[in-house]
Order: sequence, then structure tokens, then C-alpha cells
Amino acid sequence: MENPDPDHQRGGTVSSTGAVIVRPSAPGGGRSGLLPQLLVALLCGGYTTGATLGWGSGEVATVMGDFGLSAAAAAATVSSLLYARKVGGSNRPAWLLFAVSSAMVSLGNGIWGWYEVVLRRPVPQTSAADFCFLMFAPPAIIGLLVLAKRPVTRAGWVCLALDSWLIGGSLLTLSWSLALAHTAQWDGPSTARTALSLAYPLLDIVLVSMVLALHFRRSAANRAAVNTAIAAFALTVLCDALFTSPILREHYRSGQILDAGWFAGSMLLAYAPWVGPREQPLLRPGTATRKVTGSLAALTPYLGAAVCTLGILYNVITGQTCDRVVLFTGCTVVLALVVRQGIMLLDNIALTQELAQKENHFRSLVQGSSDVIMIAAPSGMLRYVSPASQGVYGRDPEELIGTELSAHIHPEDLGRVLHEVRRFLAAQPGEEPATRIECRIRSGHSGAGRDGWLSVESSVNRYQGGLIFNSRDVTERVRLQAQLQHNASHDPLTDLPNRSLFTDRIGRALGGRRADDGLAAVLYVDLDGFKKVNDTVGHQAGDELLVQAARRLQDGLRAGDTAARLGGDEFAVLIPGAGQGADPAVREDQIREIADRLRIALSAPYRVEGGQVRVGASIGIAFAEPGSTAGELVRNADLAMYRAKQSGKGRVELYAPQMQADVVRRTELAGRLHSALHEGEFALLHQPVVDLACGRVTGVEAQARWRSAKGILFTPAEFLRAAEDTERTAELGSWLLEQAVEQAGLRYGAGHRIPVTVRIPARRLLSRDLPAEAVERLLDRHDLPPGGLLLELTGGDPRIALDELERRLSALRRLGVRVMLGGFGSGYGALSVLCGLPVDAIKLDRGFVEGVAESGRLRKVTRGLLRMAADLGVPAVADGVDRPEQVHVLRDLGCGQGLGMAFSGPLDEHRLRGSLTRGGYPVPRQAPREQVRTGGIPLPASRSHNETRVPPA
Repeated sequence: MENPDPDHQRGGTVSSTGAVIVRPSAPGGGRSGLLPQLLVALLCGGYTTGATLGWGSGEVATVMGDFGLSAAAAAATVSSLLYARKVGGSNRPAWLLFAVSSAMVSLGNGIWGWYEVVLRRPVPQTSAADFCFLMFAPPAIIGLLVLAKRPVTRAGWVCLALDSWLIGGSLLTLSWSLALAHTAQWDGPSTARTALSLAYPLLDIVLVSMVLALHFRRSAANRAAVNTAIAAFALTVLCDALFTSPILREHYRSGQILDAGWFAGSMLLAYAPWVGPREQPLLRPGTATRKVTGSLAALTPYLGAAVCTLGILYNVITGQTCDRVVLFTGCTVVLALVVRQGIMLLDNIALTQELAQKENHFRSLVQGSSDVIMIAAPSGMLRYVSPASQGVYGRDPEELIGTELSAHIHPEDLGRVLHEVRRFLAAQPGEEPATRIECRIRSGHSGAGRDGWLSVESSVNRYQGGLIFNSRDVTERVRLQAQLQHNASHDPLTDLPNRSLFTDRIGRALGGRRADDGLAAVLYVDLDGFKKVNDTVGHQAGDELLVQAARRLQDGLRAGDTAARLGGDEFAVLIPGAGQGADPAVREDQIREIADRLRIALSAPYRVEGGQVRVGASIGIAFAEPGSTAGELVRNADLAMYRAKQSGKGRVELYAPQMQADVVRRTELAGRLHSALHEGEFALLHQPVVDLACGRVTGVEAQARWRSAKGILFTPAEFLRAAEDTERTAELGSWLLEQAVEQAGLRYGAGHRIPVTVRIPARRLLSRDLPAEAVERLLDRHDLPPGGLLLELTGGDPRIALDELERRLSALRRLGVRVMLGGFGSGYGALSVLCGLPVDAIKLDRGFVEGVAESGRLRKVTRGLLRMAADLGVPAVADGVDRPEQVHVLRDLGCGQGLGMAFSGPLDEHRLRGSLTRGGYPVPRQAPREQVRTGGIPLPASRSHNETRVPPA
């Protein structure tokens, strides 16, 4: 059981005097506790009581005085042996020697009892018991030497021997003068008896010397056990000294009170190995108690010399002749003291030189270090500043010494630094030996830092009540960290806050404690036509445009507003505290005014790549509501911006809850469309295309219809609008093209050789999964000649490049597939598109057909369009011919074909083949003008099935 040094395993709280209340760890194997202590006290107390009262009879006293002491020493022997067997380490031989010493005592008392109790005769004056008692001291002395802290140098060993002799010589001088001189008279019975009488006290003196020397030099390991063992030997030596006294020795009998001391010493030695570390207040190194202990250890040689001097003075004062032993011993003690002082003087000289060398080494390290080392007093006054401050701070060290450290710290960092210093000083040194502080220090360099401040990192340690600051310049590192943090939260192109920082600022604006917090507004800005700039002028020009747009946004905002780039050509603006204290209508007008100002600024021409380009701006506005989150606010503004784009672009729209409902409805409808496609709820119908002159069927147009749960067919127009710009439109278009070609191939095989028209958006025609080769493979798979397919080009997206669309259409025409330009007169049916794209036919937009019979102005426009198509050699097909008068007017204007309710609605395959077998439809006769205006079938009932509403979800 070797317990670690308590000085290295203690923790507690600092008291007013700096002492630490120790909470040592549990003993590693020792059996400490109140029960063993009570047991030892009970045995010693019982033996003392019996010895004081005489044990009741002389025979019991003799037995207890002999065999009782033998049993106690035997217990100490067994205890030391068990402990030495249980533990290892450098102290194990000491406990084995203590076991041998106790065994000698037990054997000596046993022999003594054999004579007195068993043989019932006096113990001989020189017996084996005397030999055993004499052998008690040498193992104990050697064991104490093992426990002592071993010197590390030869001079240390010499000083230890001299200290032991100084203590032993002084005790020998004193005891010789008092008692041993009478014992040494050679007029006794024999020389052996005299030597034996002197051997006891001399060995005890040596043992006492080792006890005292060990007290000041004992090892820190298992200190409680060593202290108990020292106390046991001290008590034994004291009883031996009393027994040496002629007065007590002449009247000594076994079982008397003197035996109680020997018994207690043996019991303490038996208990010593198992005593655990006690919880007691210990002081840190350098405290008052340690200083007193060190002083006593240093004064021990002089105290020994003083005791020796007292012994000589005693002989002089009593008028006795100075004994030769006293004189010789005193001279050797003085000589030992002189030799020891000489060794100490040489050792001090060597230590002084070593200290000077280390100080020079330390000074060289400090002065040559690139870090600035400063020592501050508890008051904050700088006591020392290393020369490195000249190169790091640009300040002379002599200029800084004597000034307050706080005077050189940036005012914004001073409070934080003081708080950290106070916290560090209040912590326990063992728990927190050092701390780190970052702050800005005033610099003498003209170009250092920002506004003459340097960022430094300091390692702070305690030093004699003050602090040591080991500081280094980390200005560049701080700048780099700030730059990295800025880059992580800002857009690299425009240097505006990115989405993450923008969302964070919205959160702070919504959750702040100011009165205007929670009234924030967000503007979502999207540039109209930016992709066209990228495609025509180049991406470099697009990046330059975005930088100029960001600058315009910042110039148009107030100081507390935030502009951010969310990605691509999308920007956002946060206006915190929008319209504080104002009426909601007034607040809305104020934000709309800001949005209009930004829209106008963003729509102004941009000078990029040496030229000017224009883009528009669509802006959505969303106001924060109670309980709104940053994500919801940005989403609402995005929905409002999307509504602004749908309404014609270049507009400002305010968010309304209905927009979110529309998004949810479109999402639900897109899901229903997906289910309808995969569950076979769509059916393919064909509407005949009729020659307006004779009623002959010249082609069919494929149309998709959704079959409701009741079996009624409806047009999926609302589904298509909901699924616009999604993959659902592509799925429906692929299904429609596949089914139309398949059924047309079957009709061609049955002899009905009329083309089928399939509507296809221009964006779909440009997709990668629908090249000309895919259309060719589809026609081959269903045995449909290329001339049997007519693709109607629909859509109105101006962002599509016409040159690429022209290449796709030319490839299809080379296969034999014909192309029709749908919606002629608007969108992709504009005149400029007609001039640029290779088409085989045009479809007149419904807007020109619906009122052509009533409006003379519309008839003139329609006549011009049809004449232009005829001049280009492109036939025209009218869409939405629902009334008879429309048939006659269109025919008179030069339109050759049409489709609508005037002839037939969409038909399934069976009815379509019946119509094809009949060969055509009768041409309606022309109705009087008055009948057209006032009577006839109501207009909604006679409209095309393309307008049939979709059933509710």
C-alpha cells in the first residue's frame, strides 16, 4: 500500500489565507477507518489499566509483562510481513526490516518469560534475551534509512551522515553526562556486563538520531504509515531510556507500567502499515508551515551542537572533571559541524553559479524570443516588458514599464479582458494553471492593424501574486479569419449577404426586443430577361450586370435595410421596422413605393461589354405576421414575385394568402395528374379537321381527355396549367404522342390515310429525350409514314433560342414529318416567328375566330393574316369553328380548313372511323344576321369541348 503524495492529489476551495482544503482519493488498499483505531486504543488502554492496577496478582503481571509484550511484538512482525508481501516498490525492504526488528523483540520477551514464568527462576545477567533486544535496533535503523529521502549527490550523503552524527553525538554527550558515565565505571562484575549495559542506550541514541533525521527527510510516499512507524519507534526508545535509568531499573518488575509503553509501541508498529491517508488541511508549497519545517531542518545541526555544548557546560557547572568521552564527542561534533558548513558553503557557491547561469539563459531566451513577455503586478502595473515589444508593438519596453496594462488595451476589449483575468485569478491554480486571452493592443507602427491596433493572443500564467503575459501578434490570422467568415456569409460576386446571412438577419429582425421588431417586410426581386443576356452577350457580361444590379439595390435602400443575393438573378431586400406605428394601408403604400423605386432603378439600361442591355424586374412583397418565421417570410415574398411574373413581368405584387393556397392546389393537381397517367384514367380522342368548302375530313387532331370516376370525359386544361414547367407535362406529352402515332398507324393499315395532328410545346421539342431520331423510331415501330404525322408547335416562352428550334424542325422535316405553327397571330405564331421557322401549315388562333362573324375590324385583320399565309404558300387551319356563320365568313376570307363544334367535337376511335367511312360532314348553311345576334343555341353550349371544366378533386 503505497499512497501517492497528497500534494499531487488534492483539490478543494481556496480559503482567505490561500490554504486548500484537501479531499484525498480513497486509499489504494489500506484498511483505514475508525474500527482499527478503536481496537488499538482499546488494547493499549486495557494493558495500561492492568499494569497500573498490578493485574490482580504477581503471576498474571509476570505473564502479561513477558508473553504479552512478546505477543504484541509478534503482531507487529506479522503485520509488517503481510504488508511487505502485499505491496512492492522501494519501501518494501523497510517493512521487512521492521518485521525482523519486531521479531527480535518478540523473541527476547519470549525468552525472558521462559525464565520467569516457565522455569520460575531469575533471568541470567547475560542471556540470549539480551542478544535479541540488542538486535532490535540495527534492523530498525536500516529500515528508517530506507524510508528516508535519498540524497542524489555524494555531498548529500556526507551531509546526511554528518547530520546523523551531530544529532547522535549531542544526545550521547548529554546522556553520558547525566547517566551513562556512572554505568561505564569498570568496577562492575565484568567488562562484558558493562559493555552490555552501555549497548542499550547507545543503540537507542542511534535510533533516536535516525528518527529525528527521518522526521525532516522522510519520503512523501505513504506519509501517514511512516509517521505512525516513527511514533512507534520513538515510544519504544523512550521506554528504553527510562529503563536505562538506574533508579527505575533497580525496581523494575515484569508487568509494571513501563511495559505498557513497550506494548503500545509494538501495537502502533502493527497498525502503522494499514493506516490510510487522513483528510486534513494541507498547505501549498511555500506556505508558512512548510517554511517552519524547512527552517527546523536547517537548524537541526546547530541544535545538535548546542545540546553537545550544554553537556560540556553541565560538567563544568557541577564541578565534575570533563570526561574524555564527552570531550571527544564534543570535538567530533564541532568538527562535523565545521565540515558540514564547508560542504554547504561549496554547495551554495555551486548553486549560486548555476542560478546565475540559468538566469542568463532565461534572459537570453526572453530577450531573443519573438513573443512579447510582460509581467504585471496585482494592481495592473507593468513591471517587466521584454525587448520584443519594440519589434512587435513598435513601443520601447522602457516606455511601457511602469504604466497600466489597461491603458494599452482597446476600449472595446477591456471589459472582456478584465472579466477573464478576474475569473482566472479566482480559479484554483491546480485546476486552471493558465488561460488565453485575445485582444487588441495599441501599436506604435503607423500602418499596423486597423486604426493603429494590433490583434494579439496572450498566454497568461500566475507569478508571485501577479500575472505573466506571453503575447504574440495574430493580426494576420484574425484578418484571415474575418475574411473567411465574411466569404462564408456573403456572395462572392456581388459581395452582398447570401441566403444564410439574410435568413439570420430576418430572424433577428423578427425576434428582437425593439418596438418596431416584428414589422419587417421582405422584397423578393427577380430580373426579367437575364438569361437572354447570358445567352446573347455572354456570362461575363451577365456577371457584370449582376454586380451593377446589386449596387443599384444598395444605393436605393436605407442604412438599416439589407440587400442580399439568393442565387442566380434572384435578390432579396429586408426592410426591418417597416412602417412603425403606421396604418397597414399606409405601411403597404410605403413599401410599394420603395419596391417601385427599386424596380425602376433595376430596369434602367446597363452598360456591359461596351454596349447597353436592358432587363426588367419582378418584385414580390411579403409582410411579417405574428408568429412568422424567416423561411415563411421569404417563401411568401417568392410566391408574390412568381405572381408578378405570371401577370406580365416588370410588376410589383403583394403577397396574399390565396397565393399559398394556389401553390398547394397546383401541387395537389400535379399529383392527381401523375396518378391519372399511371392508372390509365386518360383517354385519347380525335377531332376531325374539315375542308370548309366541301366538308371532307382532311385530318384529325389528337386530344387527351381525363375520365372521371363517373365515366365522364373532361379536358385536363386545369391540370396542364398546374403542371406547367414540370415533368408532368412531359409525361402527358409523351403519352399523347405515343398513343396518337399508334392509332394513326392502325388507321393507315385500315385504309384511312389521313394525317394526325399532335400538339407539342416548343420547350418539349428541344428536350434531349425527343430528338428527330426518337420520332423516326416511333413512326417505324407503328408503321406510320412520316407524312402521316403533323406536329403542331405551341407555347410562348421567349427564352427559347429560335436557331436551335429551327435546327430541330429542319431535321424533322427532312424525315418527312410536317410542322404546323399553332396560335398564329400571337406567341410563337407571331409574324417574326413565321419568317424564321420552317413550317408547313399554320393554325389561326381562336381569338381571331370567335368574333370574326360579328366584328368587321377583326375580319380585316384576319383577312390580312390569311392573305400573308397564302402569299408564303402555307395553308391555314382555323381553330374553334363552333358556329355556322363562322364557317362561311372564314371560307370567304380564304381559310381552307377548320375544326370545331360546327362539324364535330372530339370523337373516340369507333366514332371517328364511322365518320371517316362516311367521308365527311355537311357544310352548314349560312344563317341570317338577325338570327345570329338574337337567337339560336346559347353561346356557351355551342363552344368547343376544349373549354369543358375539370371536375373538382
